[in-house]
Amino acid sequence: MDRMRPLVPVALGTALVLMTYVTPMASVTATATSLGAGPAARAWILSSMSVGLAGALLVAGALGDRLGRRRIYVAGLISLAVGALICAIAPSSEIFIAARVLEGIGGAAILACGLATLAYHYPLGPARAHATSVWGASVGLGIGLGVVFAAAFDIGSGWRETYAVTCALAVLLILPSLRRIGESAAAAPRRVDVPGSALLVATIILAVSALTQVRNGFSASTVALAVLTLIVLVAFVLVERRVAEPLIEPALLRHSRFRAATAGSFVLGASMIGMASSTPMLMQAGFGRGLWPAILPVVGWAGTSVVTALLVRRIPHPLEGPRPVALFLVVVAVGQLIGWDLTQDSGLWRLMVFSVVAGLGTGVLNALLGREAIAAVPPDFAAMGSGANNTARYLGAAIGITLFVTVATHTGNSVVNGWNNATLVAVAITLSGAALIALTGRVKAAS
Repeated sequence: MDRMRPLVPVALGTALVLMTYVTPMASVTATATSLGAGPAARAWILSSMSVGLAGALLVAGALGDRLGRRRIYVAGLISLAVGALICAIAPSSEIFIAARVLEGIGGAAILACGLATLAYHYPLGPARAHATSVWGASVGLGIGLGVVFAAAFDIGSGWRETYAVTCALAVLLILPSLRRIGESAAAAPRRVDVPGSALLVATIILAVSALTQVRNGFSASTVALAVLTLIVLVAFVLVERRVAEPLIEPALLRHSRFRAATAGSFVLGASMIGMASSTPMLMQAGFGRGLWPAILPVVGWAGTSVVTALLVRRIPHPLEGPRPVALFLVVVAVGQLIGWDLTQDSGLWRLMVFSVVAGLGTGVLNALLGREAIAAVPPDFAAMGSGANNTARYLGAAIGITLFVTVATHTGNSVVNGWNNATLVAVAITLSGAALIALTGRVKAAS
């Protein structure tokens, strides 16, 4: 019973982050209309929390290892609550987007320190497998509940009430988290890499800005943003090679399980999260469906992933290393292909089959990637491993959402045709990532 104490608040906190993350999937139209947001601002409404998550996860992990994981976890809940409150009362798209970034920073602290807390409290073996399966299921649960809540609170403004509820839920979780999560920190804490952190955040913002600008076609500003992104990225790599304690310990990058978990998270974020985020738009703008039918594919994907994540611990053969990651990415790609080549006459059932099959692979990966990220690192680096894994996921998501919307909007002569083109891009990302992970794992094994 004692071992269940930290698992419940960590799982609930993780679910709340994902609920917050997916809220704009169902409410972006109402939000953008209310705030007078143009096409570029709409893309930022969808991807701004990803920027906050990806930019802050490694820093949150380092702070958790140094100052205490429970302390940073609770600070994350407070930041999430404040960001949600500002979203609920935001008078303009600029303030709303800034508040979503703040929500992402809070979510980063919750995800990085929550998974690290599980690594501290649950030793390797069945206890760790159970805890990470529940953690992986909470990711899918949060996604499913998020879109349902956004639809259920379609009252008043049609979107502000959802953020007010998010704020209340975050506040309610603070006390149970303080009571049930034991404090933990690294025995030999590392210093926070401030220059590397600043350059990482700048790289992410510039990359997403460049992709968003592409929605309006290639121009001098688009090229300038792309070039500037590369320059800052190179500067980040050079700084990380010189600092004594970089954001990611170089030794971890030589571990095949850590590399596979990090790469798998990036691929899943860039391909599947980007595709799932655009499903309600396809249902509403492409097929003329209402809000509730529009969210059904997302609920199907998330619900299936919850079940499969919980079942992972019952698989007798241990899923470890790069090969299972590559295999279940292929399962995700098969599901994505089912959602390709749609026509105006395609029924809801087609998207539901796509969601269920993709959800099978996603659920296993949610549990597997979280476990692999912390299994491959020493206890002192638990939050770093968790932060790196989730950074990869939400950096991929920030890029994937923008890329999918850009391709869907600017190719084809209809919303449905644009969806088909963007789906092929998502499938190519998933299969390429699976092949690369399998190949690097085989090379490592052979050496």
